[in-house]
Amino acid sequence: MSKTRAKTQPKPILNASLPPQFRQFRLALAREPGHPEGDAEVAYVIVAPLDSEDRIDARLWREHRDACRVVRQRPDEQDKHGHLVHRPGGGWAFHYDDGETSAPDDVGYHFADERFVVGEYVSLNEGGKMHTYRVTAVSYL
Repeated sequence: MSKTRAKTQPKPILNASLPPQFRQFRLALAREPGHPEGDAEVAYVIVAPLDSEDRIDARLWREHRDACRVVRQRPDEQDKHGHLVHRPGGGWAFHYDDGETSAPDDVGYHFADERFVVGEYVSLNEGGKMHTYRVTAVSYL
């Protein structure tokens, strides 16, 4: 295995070692200019713990940071693998494991207040531009 591939592929998560609050959820691009129907291929797949109100559980995140993962999916790009990070002030962001930058690449807008249930909408700041995503799936690990 090459060094590059080893960097981009995260270490496997042992699902049995995680609390039952962990979920995998998918966010797909919602309607916006240039995408009047949204775009299911522009998406994020996130693994994180959710509390009883379906919000990201910061306490469990602290205990299991390495297991809180994100995959950024784009139709004509290789998937970007990263981690969910907690920012000063309580915000959430995605930091990709490409080694190119130490700053989070995509920032959740009010993710601390968002409920991650199918049908809900959330916003992400991607490189200074806001985009709206819809929660399209939530499943147990």
